[in-house]
Amino acid sequence: MVDVIVAGGGPTGTVLAAELRLHGVRVLVVERDPEPTRVVRSRGLHARSIEILDQRGLLERFLALGREHPLGGYFAGIAKPVPGGLDTTHPYVLAIPQPETDRLLTERAVELGAEIRRGCELVGLGQDEHGVTVELADGTTERARYLVGCDGGRSTVRKLLDVGFPGEPGTEDTLLGELELTGDPTEVAAVVAEVRRTHVRFGVTPLPDGGCRVLVTAEGVAEDRRAVPTLDEVRRRLRAVAGTDFGVHSPRWLSRFGDATRQAERYRVGRVLLAGDAAHVHPPIGGQGLNLGLQDAVNLGWKLAAEVAGRAPAGLLDSYQAERHPVGAAVLDNTRAQMRLTAPDAGSRAVRRLLAELMDFEEVNRHLTEKITATAIRYDLGGGHELVGRRLRDVRLGRGRLYGRMHAGRGLLLDRTGRLSAAGWADRVDHVIDADAELEVPAALLRPDGHVAWVGEDQRDLLDHLPRWFGAAA
Repeated sequence: MVDVIVAGGGPTGTVLAAELRLHGVRVLVVERDPEPTRVVRSRGLHARSIEILDQRGLLERFLALGREHPLGGYFAGIAKPVPGGLDTTHPYVLAIPQPETDRLLTERAVELGAEIRRGCELVGLGQDEHGVTVELADGTTERARYLVGCDGGRSTVRKLLDVGFPGEPGTEDTLLGELELTGDPTEVAAVVAEVRRTHVRFGVTPLPDGGCRVLVTAEGVAEDRRAVPTLDEVRRRLRAVAGTDFGVHSPRWLSRFGDATRQAERYRVGRVLLAGDAAHVHPPIGGQGLNLGLQDAVNLGWKLAAEVAGRAPAGLLDSYQAERHPVGAAVLDNTRAQMRLTAPDAGSRAVRRLLAELMDFEEVNRHLTEKITATAIRYDLGGGHELVGRRLRDVRLGRGRLYGRMHAGRGLLLDRTGRLSAAGWADRVDHVIDADAELEVPAALLRPDGHVAWVGEDQRDLLDHLPRWFGAAA
């Protein structure tokens, strides 16, 4: 019997496995697909996800394979300069193909001791007061204390739980692929620029290693969501939308995605939880999907680990739903808005022009950029100082920097006063005394996910807050 089974070996599942392993939790990841996918659905990481990688000491691996791009133009594709005043030391998008992201995150989980079984499909589950029994497609069973469904938008775990998945069904499919083309690059660019005047979600983009990434609306919504588009289908749609198929040939891979927008009614049923696309699906506009799932995993990991260890305070595991469900709902709303803003009809184009004018105001530009990057999220932790509930940027210390002290995934008391103590929680909370820290408050208590749980300088007040997040003193 393991502590946690994670269904789904994509980015959400592997990040969760790594977070659990940081706390010594025994983890088994079961993944249906026998081999990693070559499909590049996501091509970048936003600021908050980059911060998380930095907090866990992984960022250098990703920087070595990715390219930094300015943040402007990610809300509905409206090109504006990067707004000033962003509260992050990583004000860029890290362009990196999802297969590389998957590989790096999988390597990290395995390094930390997670077991990953590919070609292993979950087909049934049952739970009782002591644990969860998982049935696999090969007829075997596995037993764990908890199960987390990270198995995508068509999640088997969610369906077996009979959790409602309300929202809007898909009304439009988009074909996506990487192909070679024979068209003259200058002529291709001119045609694409003309088409994008009305069809913002259309694209034929050159790739660094040759070929092009093609994005074009499909003729309708596919009945079989797993059906791979054909080259002829892509050619027909390019001719219908752009008047030419650009001579596309030799696809490396082809895929499709829809615009369905849904969210699970509950993220937890007893000992089973949902994260990533199993908990929410939305159009990929703005590039938020992979990032949202990764951030779900980091919020959940330390809480579930505390529950497994028997030291979680009352309500800690339920705070995962309380904190992440509203965040997911907000992403669904902003993608709904972006889809409307990128529609080709005259009314939508008029609203888009108006919003583009408003985004010339830096406050508006920053507000919308913070939605995409997830840097302005503030969990409702009961009021108090404006920092409470927010994640703390990577502040400089007298020696080093904050994120360099967070690699172990523990809580952290950043103390400029030198008068505070977290001695009873030394096995869970690191105490960093640094009078030179670039911190605007005397001290801050950070949760393992980097969000501020308390600020102040009163020891008795601190002792009231430590048990809320880290359980009873040793």
